[in-house]
Amino acid sequence: MLILDNNNHSVFLLYYHLIMAVKYRRKVINDNISNRLKEIFENISPNYNISLQEWNHDKDHVHVLFKAEPNSEISKFINAYKSASSRLIKKEYPQIKQKLWKEYFWSRSYCLLTSGGAPIEVIKQYIESQGEKK
Repeated sequence: MLILDNNNHSVFLLYYHLIMAVKYRRKVINDNISNRLKEIFENISPNYNISLQEWNHDKDHVHVLFKAEPNSEISKFINAYKSASSRLIKKEYPQIKQKLWKEYFWSRSYCLLTSGGAPIEVIKQYIESQGEKK
């Protein structure tokens, strides 16, 4: 059964899949760093009405599944998260500076995909069929 989220004015279900890569695809993420990155995400996300659903990592990138609300400012959240996590990780794990120079931990770009719900083709067909007699 599909359970929708709601607030005072709307009903919604907004899932996003976010992939963020380390600058220059340097292989610096281990379990400890990933856990800390996840903890930082969980600390910042409530300020943007975002909730973490799933987290995993490889040595040079992380995958995040999160839920948002219609009023979530996703790009502002991602920028705030990348800034805070970059600063804290470099401070708490100074050995990273040997593989990353300058002030950056994350690549400037990221991949953000909407996720969940019906496939696009099903939604298109539903919209196209509106008003037709059955």
